Amino acid sequence: MAVVLRLARAGAKKKPYYHVVATDSRNPRDGKFIEAVGAYDPNLTPPKVEFNAERLEYWLKTGATPSETVADLIKVNAKAVKSTPAA
Repeated sequence: MAVVLRLARAGAKKKPYYHVVATDSRNPRDGKFIEAVGAYDPNLTPPKVEFNAERLEYWLKTGATPSETVADLIKVNAKAVKSTPAA
């Protein structure tokens, strides 16, 4: 079973909202998934990206392959986390 991290579309017509999910590569885009590890809302300015860092790291360590879009979202989110000053 090849596990991939990809976006599953939710939300209403013309107002997309995406869940970042770990799923078998053979499953349909919005079909059954193993675990939801984040969310992406492109309707907000700036777009809102949330990840469960522990679970995301777990899936990446176990060999899950992120889609191109999810890989880009991870990179953007990682930059935002690193640029936040420590309190």
